[in-house]
Amino acid sequence: MKSYMAKAESMERKWYVVDAEGMVLGRLASQVAAILRGKHKPIFTPHVDCGDHVIIINADKVVLTGRKLDQKIYYHHTGYPGGLKETKYGTLLEKKPEFMVREAVRRMLPKGPLGRQMITKLRIYRGAEHKHQAQMPEELKLK
Repeated sequence: MKSYMAKAESMERKWYVVDAEGMVLGRLASQVAAILRGKHKPIFTPHVDCGDHVIIINADKVVLTGRKLDQKIYYHHTGYPGGLKETKYGTLLEKKPEFMVREAVRRMLPKGPLGRQMITKLRIYRGAEHKHQAQMPEELKLK
């Protein structure tokens, strides 16, 4: 029996809306990353972008468990000597919740050109409104 190899040109992509209100950040990110990657489809092929488009709404209402709001730190480097900057996740949740969710999902995708292509199918909005009604997205309930 031969294995099926999906082709990037023949992919049919669906649109999903995920409401992040009250969801734990890590669980949300891992499940969204699996959808972006296409692991929920029977034709999943690791070296092809088989995933669907995902819209996340209410990103500002995502939950971090334990004391992560005060203890978990996001680091980035400016590129200059001594330029290591750190920001607590509590501050990130107030100021840039979309960035916090995008980083969590991005870090769960493959590294390299394929992962960068997959993250472009993710749209994140702070509130309950989004501008993709024309794509007729289906509401997706995550566990």
